[in-house]
Amino acid sequence: MQAVLVIIPIISLIFAVFGGNMGAVSSEMLNKSGEAVELVISLCGMICFWSGLMRVAEKAGLVEKLGRLLSAPAAFLFKGIKRGGKASQLITLNLAANILGLGNASTPLGIAAMKAIADESGDYTDGTATDDMIMLAVLNTASLQIIPATAAALRAANGAEKPFDILPCVWIVSAYSLILVVTVTKLMCAVSRQRRKRKL
Repeated sequence: MQAVLVIIPIISLIFAVFGGNMGAVSSEMLNKSGEAVELVISLCGMICFWSGLMRVAEKAGLVEKLGRLLSAPAAFLFKGIKRGGKASQLITLNLAANILGLGNASTPLGIAAMKAIADESGDYTDGTATDDMIMLAVLNTASLQIIPATAAALRAANGAEKPFDILPCVWIVSAYSLILVVTVTKLMCAVSRQRRKRKL
């Protein structure tokens, strides 16, 4: 990936030199660099606001309450973990943090949940993910979003009058994608288990 990020600008500069557009390229580089800095600053403000708001919700116990509500769905999705165990608690907290848009909180919870799954699972071997590990990675990738703070910040930075008017669409699309990937993951894990049984 690093090589691609280096090669693309070099190729662009070569074509600009031979095409006689070096002046235009240089001008756009300076202009877009300034716009990028403005965008980053505006995003920082919006993300800091929502991160602070979600931190208050976390301190108020909203994440833990949501985690308790998610314990039943988690038990259905993660068949190889102990209900009420350490892995189960970490998974529900991780899912709750993702739903509330607490990206900074969900990452360490996800890592801790992976380690707890590895400790509790009898099927785990180094280098081979279990079905529960795969499901956790899928849920972190296609999580249900209630407050898409980053997308709203990008819309606001680009002049949107109502940056949060995308909420209904975000809820529908994220719910659809979540149902789809969970279904596919369940099916693929079942197929994988059948193949392992045949080999034994």
